[in-house]
Amino acid sequence: MNITPRVEVCLTESLRKRELGELCEAAAGAISNGAGFGWINPPERERFERYWRGVLVIPERSLFVGRLDGVIAGSVQLVSPHAQKEAWSHGCQIDTHFVAPWARGYGIARKLMEAVHLQAKKANFRVINLSVRDTQDAAVKLYESLGYIRWGTNPKYALVDGTLVAGHFYYKSFDRE
Repeated sequence: MNITPRVEVCLTESLRKRELGELCEAAAGAISNGAGFGWINPPERERFERYWRGVLVIPERSLFVGRLDGVIAGSVQLVSPHAQKEAWSHGCQIDTHFVAPWARGYGIARKLMEAVHLQAKKANFRVINLSVRDTQDAAVKLYESLGYIRWGTNPKYALVDGTLVAGHFYYKSFDRE
């Protein structure tokens, strides 16, 4: 009997202790595997837990989690502009998009982005912005396959293990959809 793994993605406003642990483990695995979304090495567990709890209480951040067979395996954040940034009220930002190495290949990264797109459209955003390290080939391919347009590259985007790494900047417009 061939059992297909179950992939689920949802917007979450709270995390139980077990879920917080799963999210920390998934993120730590992604960071250790070079996914990097600000960190080069996984932070201490307590600091990591504080980070994720903080994400949940920031009104401008919406946390989506992806699960593989019920276990949190990845996430993405949709970041809305702060009210004082009126000129940017038409757009939002993607932050901390990752999938744990053990859960890759099941479409979780794409499903997370599709969920973010639906939420962004529902909130009447006209554009989504994101940036990604040049070294993240799978992420670059995914974003481009989803219709993101590269508008620039910073050759000194991130410092990883003493080496400057380029990063790309993308946007996706909903005006023509």
